Amino acid sequence: MTAHPVSGTELEVTRDFKSAFGGHPAGVSVITADIGTGPVGITASSVASVSAEPPILAFSLAAATGSAAAIAVAQTLVVHLLTAGDLELAQTFARAGTERFTGSMVWTRLETGEPLLMHAGYALRCEVLSRTQAGGSLLVAATVLEVIAPEAPGDPMVYHSRAFHGLGEHTVLP
Repeated sequence: MTAHPVSGTELEVTRDFKSAFGGHPAGVSVITADIGTGPVGITASSVASVSAEPPILAFSLAAATGSAAAIAVAQTLVVHLLTAGDLELAQTFARAGTERFTGSMVWTRLETGEPLLMHAGYALRCEVLSRTQAGGSLLVAATVLEVIAPEAPGDPMVYHSRAFHGLGEHTVLP
């Protein structure tokens, strides 16, 4: 395969970068926290494993307002790795202005105070290690303090081409 450069100007590189990552699937998570003003949460597709020993993950926040602003200053938080059955959670926490942590949403608090969504995926309680400004985003690195495993994990959810997708055994390539 021969590479064909298609971008050159900063605007073209930005456009092509968005196209490249728009076609690259990413896991879907909801990140929750409470800095004393009530529970907040956002949907994120930027969560990545950084280190297994010690367990460290990272994610980025593109906004500095609303729930993202609270998560940006939280010392502890919970990263919920969503499953294909968690579509409603992904959509709820992705839309700005949507009411969250309502009576109809199944959630609780950990003994340490962080909001925990009751869902079919793993939840990782984390402590923030660092915050680094990276372009217009904030890169957050956090150490995993506790892993809350589901009884029976569901199939993972990914974000690809601006839509949520479920993965399962039927999607495994030979």
